[in-house]
Formats: sequence, C-alpha cells, structure tokens
Amino acid sequence: MPGVEQFTERKETSSGFEIYLRDQPILLKGVVTKGFGRGGKMLGCPTANIPVDPYLELLSEIPGGIYFGWAALPDCDAAPKGDICKMVMSIGWNPYFENKRKSIEPHLIKTLPDFYDVELRLVVGGFIRLEQNFESLELLVDAIQNDIKVASEALRLDEMSSLQAHDYLKFSNV
Repeated sequence: MPGVEQFTERKETSSGFEIYLRDQPILLKGVVTKGFGRGGKMLGCPTANIPVDPYLELLSEIPGGIYFGWAALPDCDAAPKGDICKMVMSIGWNPYFENKRKSIEPHLIKTLPDFYDVELRLVVGGFIRLEQNFESLELLVDAIQNDIKVASEALRLDEMSSLQAHDYLKFSNV
C-alpha cells in the first residue's frame, strides 16, 4: 500500500482484515481540545482531538489514514485513577468534510464522559487504511464502525497488546 512504508509488517486479524504494524510506535500527546463537533453528534464516534502544531513534521511524513494503538488519560473526572484504553484514530484532512488542514482525531474505544483540557498520550502501533472520501454520511459511518472493529481485533495481537504497557502511557498516578 503506497505511503505506509514506515509500517513494515503486514498482518491479518482473526477476521481476515489486513493491517500494517510499525517496528517502533509513534508517540503523541496533547491537551484535548474541542474539534469540529461532529464526531459524537454526526458520526456516533466521539473524538479527543489533540493539537497538530507539535507534529507538523511527522504529519508531512505519514499518509492521511486510520491508525490504531493505545491511549492514556491521567487521573481526571472522566477517568478517576487514570485509564489506558484501545484507540483508533484518523490523521488527515477528512475528505468527506473537506478540511483544509490535517487533524489528529483519536477515538477511545471505551465509553467515557467528555474530557477536554486533559493531557492525552497515544502510542500508535498500526495502520488500517488510507483516508478516503465517501459518497454519503452513511457510508462514512459504516467505515468508521468497521475501523473500530478492526482496531479492536488488531490490538488483541500479541505485538499490539504489549504496547499497552509502554512507559510513555504512564502518568505518575496511572
């Protein structure tokens, strides 16, 4: 798949979905900010957007697409005692919405209340697909739900589940 050369190992999940793994994970962090307001409301997939400015060089090197890994929250109202959970993430322009700038929009695969202004840490270990445009909102929502399923399965693979213990995800209170 063009543009995913940094993801060196191609694998299949137990359901036969093709994914790409990376030898060394991508580490991201940022304070969660309000996004476009469409993730939870329009798409049924709330996202925890983090600022892109610290990652402009990285964003120029990786393709827009759907990635997966682990997310950590410190002790906060949304996650008393902190939490580490699975995540799937869009990095890109979101062609359906014609964004003018790349965004980093992780979706935590766990039901949590909103947690704006809290630092989120991400360990990205895999890639699912390149971003694409969709002919309808319904097709986009279907693709998002499939991405969540693929990420959930992929994170059960030994090499991905081990990333849950990555030091980068540890806050002093997690």
